[in-house]
Amino acid sequence: MSNIFEKAVVFAMKAHEGQTRKDGGIYILHPLEDATIVGTMTKDLDVLAAAVLHDTVEDTSVTIEEIAENFGERVAALVAHETENKRPEQKASETWKIRKIESLAVLKDSGIETKMLWLGDKLSNMRSLARDYDNIGVSVFERFNEKDPAQQLWYHSTVLEYLSELNEYPAYKEYSELINHVFKDNKE
Repeated sequence: MSNIFEKAVVFAMKAHEGQTRKDGGIYILHPLEDATIVGTMTKDLDVLAAAVLHDTVEDTSVTIEEIAENFGERVAALVAHETENKRPEQKASETWKIRKIESLAVLKDSGIETKMLWLGDKLSNMRSLARDYDNIGVSVFERFNEKDPAQQLWYHSTVLEYLSELNEYPAYKEYSELINHVFKDNKE
C-alpha cells in the first residue's frame, strides 16, 4: 500500500463486503462518499482513513483494537468518536434516543477532525435521505429505527449546531439546506 488511506479503503471494503444500506444501496459507497466529503476539508491521511473506516466498528465485526493495530491510535480514536454503542441485546428502536444523546455528548466536545468526520457522515446520510424523500415522501422514515420525523429533525439540527465551527465549508451549507428541505413540514 502506498499510504494509510489506500490501506483503509481496502480494509473497509473487506469489512463491509456484502452489506447493503437501508435504501438497498451498496454499503461501501457510503464510507467512500464520507471520505470524499471530508477530503474537501482536509488532506490529512489519518482523518481520511478514519472517514472510510468510520462504520467498521459500529456495523461489522471489526473491533477498535483492530483499527488501532492496523492504522494506529490516532485513527482508532477518531473512529471511536464516531462509533455508537448499539446495545445489540436490545431493540434498536428502543435505544435510538439514548444512543443519539450519548453520541451528541461526544460530538459536542470533540476536536475539529472528529467534527469533519461527523459532517462527512451526516451529509452523506442526508443526501441519501433527501433523494429518497423526494421519491417517496415522508414514508421514507418507516425504514429507520426512529420513525418520527420530528425526532430525526431534533437529532440532525443538534448535529448541525455542534458542527457550527465548520460553517464556512460548502459541506456544512449543503447539510443545512438538505435538513431544511427534508424536514420543511416539521419545522415550527
